[in-house]
Amino acid sequence: MVGLKTGPMFYKIGTGSILHSFFSTIAYNLEDNNWGKKYPFIMKELYNGELSSDKILDAEKELAEIKEALKEYAPNCIIWDIDNLELQPPWGEKIADRITSLSNYFYTSDGEDIFNLFIRAFNDAKQIKKSICITSI
Repeated sequence: MVGLKTGPMFYKIGTGSILHSFFSTIAYNLEDNNWGKKYPFIMKELYNGELSSDKILDAEKELAEIKEALKEYAPNCIIWDIDNLELQPPWGEKIADRITSLSNYFYTSDGEDIFNLFIRAFNDAKQIKKSICITSI
């Protein structure tokens, strides 16, 4: 189980593969397969370790831009694993009708839109003035 952690708070996302797919999809579709080129705060700092509290505003701007840009991509543009482009999600093309683009493709294991989860975690991190990281439990 992976998620975001800030201070004592943990925001459950789900499996590592769904989170890696989220980042793979961004890198492949929005960064020309160059991980972190366009979105360094989300794709490099957060993904590779820790995002300090003073960079959360920058990460929020990136996240909003990512969500908006992914509206232009159909669900079949999903990248399950950037290191193996032939891999597909375990559910294949059987997705919910509510999924209309890559901007609303990713949900946590609890059914929350992943963008909303990131926003909640970022808001809490700003409030308690703590860094945020990806971790597993």
